[in-house]
Amino acid sequence: MKLFKPPRLTNWVFPRLRWRFSISEPVVFITFDDGPNPEITPFVLDLLKQYKWKATFFCVGQNIVKYPELFQRIKMEGHVIGNHTMNHLNSVKTENETYLQSFREFETSFPTKLFRPPYGRIKPSVAKEIGRTHQIIMWSWLSYDYDFKVSNERILSEVKRIKKGEILVLHDNAKITERQKELLPRLFQSVNEMGFRSEAISV
Repeated sequence: MKLFKPPRLTNWVFPRLRWRFSISEPVVFITFDDGPNPEITPFVLDLLKQYKWKATFFCVGQNIVKYPELFQRIKMEGHVIGNHTMNHLNSVKTENETYLQSFREFETSFPTKLFRPPYGRIKPSVAKEIGRTHQIIMWSWLSYDYDFKVSNERILSEVKRIKKGEILVLHDNAKITERQKELLPRLFQSVNEMGFRSEAISV
């Protein structure tokens, strides 16, 4: 069973992590993980510009090094950057010091105040350390855009359940380029028709 929304208890079990925002305006926070990538990130940026929306991009440091011009475009167009580690490590499968080194390496070159753990997994001890300096951003709506067993129609049906203040997770990596070019315009249209706009997470 796919849980597009985490259980309500999650907020209490993991208080160090940010799952959503309490706001009065009709705003959601669209986020993109794993980029930048030349096959899909420009498409995402063009779509955001079309709607005059802002988003938060949790970038992988190695991809920024490969595609610095895309990284600069993200920033120039008013979007916010978050740390997704230098090389997309899984906290649960990685020694703490190795993981923190990847986090710090990103910060040395691309300083930010936001962090999202790759795979959505982070040890409490690591969260405590990173949480001293950064907001750890999780989500209240996970798209499953990376899982081809989940149809676009299912994703579009589930997005209709979002509420103001929700943090939405999408991806801009090469593996799902064709899917995103079909899915994202429809998803953005649906969010817009529900009366929401996207803003970047403030730092």
